[in-house]
Amino acid sequence: MSASATPLTVAIVGKYQAKGIAASLLEIAGIVTAAGHRVVVDCDTAHLCALKDFPALTNEEIGQQASAAIVVGGDGTMLGIARELAPYNVPLIGINQGRLGFMTDIPLDAMVEVLTDMLAGRYEVEERTLLTGSVHRAPTDDAADAEVFNALALNDIVVSRGAVSGMVELMVEVDGRFMYSQRSDGLIVSTPTGSTAYALSANGPIMHPGLRGFLMVPIAPHSLSNRPIALPDSCTIDIIVTGGRDVSVNFDMQSFTALRLGDRISIARAPMTIRFLHPVGYSYFATLRQKLHWNQPPVPLDGKPIRRG
Repeated sequence: MSASATPLTVAIVGKYQAKGIAASLLEIAGIVTAAGHRVVVDCDTAHLCALKDFPALTNEEIGQQASAAIVVGGDGTMLGIARELAPYNVPLIGINQGRLGFMTDIPLDAMVEVLTDMLAGRYEVEERTLLTGSVHRAPTDDAADAEVFNALALNDIVVSRGAVSGMVELMVEVDGRFMYSQRSDGLIVSTPTGSTAYALSANGPIMHPGLRGFLMVPIAPHSLSNRPIALPDSCTIDIIVTGGRDVSVNFDMQSFTALRLGDRISIARAPMTIRFLHPVGYSYFATLRQKLHWNQPPVPLDGKPIRRG
């Protein structure tokens, strides 16, 4: 999206289960229309929020027609639409109606001024890496090795045990070379975006989204020497299930498939990226301070306020 005298097509996607969201969506549609642009709405949002005054499009149609998409909700809503629109290179603007919101960074109470500026071409662009993962079933007597599932992930790909089963046993290869075997509750492969999600709760480090790398974070490993490790995002990671029951793999906690012993999950950087549009002056560190409660003012030892030059 760029400042242009030609009207743009701007899609609106909402967390349609959220109470009272229809009023916010209508207000956003008014802002876009007032800026001289065309509004379209994704089908589910249009149907469940009774937004009948605007064309309702499928995600594929949005990808083909939209210059940008405004996503209203929390990070879960953003994850879902980002994965759908990734092949079309549609930039995303996030309006936060959730509680956390690392990716939906514009608060509802500031959206009028912020969106007006952004629709006039005043914004900052940030690219985020995606993962692609595929599950390959081990060959049997009557079948060759076959891909049985594949999906994209913006946050992470997680191999994990069942809710009532014991540990899962995994063998990990990087670029075709054996790395290690581990017994644990599971293993997270995360993008820098996902480093503030499940990987963070499993004691993984935070990675700045500008870094070109992956995180591999074990979940409650049997051996304390199994530590999180950062890898270059040019590598391919293969995870082979060698033991355990009720093992599954999920992509951003939104796409799931069950795994069998011998299944191989191959993970690599996806060929496409996601573009987020932020207000001018956006700061990743400001988001961390707010969302992780780092924004508490320092307490001086002498009781006097701390001044910065």
